[in-house]
Amino acid sequence: MNLFDSTWTDADAAETDLALLPVGSTEQHGPHAPLGTDVLTAEAVAEAGADAYGGEAVVAPAIPVGVAAEHRQFTGTLWVSPDTFRDYVRETVASLAHHGWDRVVLVNGHGGNVGALREVAGTITREDDAYAVPFTWFDAVGDHGDEMGHGGPLETAMLRHVAPDLVAEERVAEAREGASDRWGEWVSYSNLAYDSAEFTENGVVGDPADGPAERGAELLELASEALGRLLEAVESRDVPLPPHK
Repeated sequence: MNLFDSTWTDADAAETDLALLPVGSTEQHGPHAPLGTDVLTAEAVAEAGADAYGGEAVVAPAIPVGVAAEHRQFTGTLWVSPDTFRDYVRETVASLAHHGWDRVVLVNGHGGNVGALREVAGTITREDDAYAVPFTWFDAVGDHGDEMGHGGPLETAMLRHVAPDLVAEERVAEAREGASDRWGEWVSYSNLAYDSAEFTENGVVGDPADGPAERGAELLELASEALGRLLEAVESRDVPLPPHK
């Protein structure tokens, strides 16, 4: 059940303690893909994962702004501090738990959110009346994940499958011309770059031409199946807390 589309009485009738909270970002994805790419993909995976799970679960509205200062040189990118982001996620989960949905999977579509989500999920589980687990969809698609990039083949494929009207196909050639082939500037296993503008001319990493809609369908299936399995585990898991020393 999608909370955004439901009435409060529909929500009240839901007999589950399981919720999905999509988390994305509003940031550049090159000249061909929308600023909302990470929100769109997180929402699509959350909905498909809930279907793959088979049991009842509620899908909360997506959090659309995340930790994305690394893209600030590109117009339209929005970002908040990690502290603000963690607080927002934590308080949203608390709202869900207030209504009895106290086992929450945070379905993430943005790499910059990963560290903060793991940290806040741990805080929620240790200190609040809820159990939270982060899930980043592009970490759950097998070998495809090695090509993640940014606005590259994976994200473009997913968009071509779930929101094809939002891909500016006439700009894909432009996206390829200004793209980088890897994320960052690496020396001795350290990334010297902090912002994407340091290593990509137009914000793209990877080749979006390698992302057909058929591949997007496969990616969505892989991610949703993995998410379905995770939901089963979160629903059934006993959550023991270690004793205080």
